Amino acid sequence: MPNDNQGGRSDRRPHRGSDGGRPRPRRDQRPAPRHSGPQRARPAQPQHDAQSGGGAPPIPAEIEARQLAPEVRRELTTLDRSTADFVARHLVAAGELLDEDPEAALAHARAARARSTRIAAVREAVGIAAYQCGDWSQALAELRAARRMGSRSPLLALIADCERGVGRPERAIELARSDDAAQLTGDDADELRIVVAGARSDLGQHEQALAVLSTPQLDPSRSGQTAARLFYAYADTLLTLGRSEEALQWFLHAAAADLEGATDAEERITELS
Repeated sequence: MPNDNQGGRSDRRPHRGSDGGRPRPRRDQRPAPRHSGPQRARPAQPQHDAQSGGGAPPIPAEIEARQLAPEVRRELTTLDRSTADFVARHLVAAGELLDEDPEAALAHARAARARSTRIAAVREAVGIAAYQCGDWSQALAELRAARRMGSRSPLLALIADCERGVGRPERAIELARSDDAAQLTGDDADELRIVVAGARSDLGQHEQALAVLSTPQLDPSRSGQTAARLFYAYADTLLTLGRSEEALQWFLHAAAADLEGATDAEERITELS
């Protein structure tokens, strides 16, 4: 979620046999989340509603509305000043907590939504926090709402990944054929490729998953989180197909690209060596 001062990294890493990780909220897109990109399919778990016993969670005293990203603050100008400040501070708190305590982040995002249901950035914030909690159904509803309200964030990979999470991999593949998907470029397009490959693997279509990941041709000289997870997904799919020597090579590429520890590629290399 969008903060002006978000730094550091997320320590969420793909599990064994992962597809490289479901779309991950990008740091430069957070506090009413500005986000794309896949984490990994895992069974949805019941989430307790952190607001259920008594209103909005307390906001740490050091949190200020001005920490919210300027483009998100502009979305709040339709609210009265007091409400805008309340919503902004909860969004900042949600962004700060998203990696380490996603359920607390979700409680803050829900508190913001309770006062501003018609703001796209707020619905996006709830969707991303729900996604981090593994609540695919809620994430799907909120991210779709954000898109309908005109969110300018590239949310398609997250939405497709939520379809995987609720057991509809075919729908994720269908979304990747849409006109909106055709407009994606760079990391946003790669995030969707990772999701679609995961959906193909969900259906046991591992050769098709490999084809999705290798078109266009992979460039092992790339670095960064998205490249690392793309190479990781490719390596993991090769391993599933019994091509362990090639898999080892691509795990090595993933480790070299992974400057922020987004994957467990080094562990996989140790296992295969």
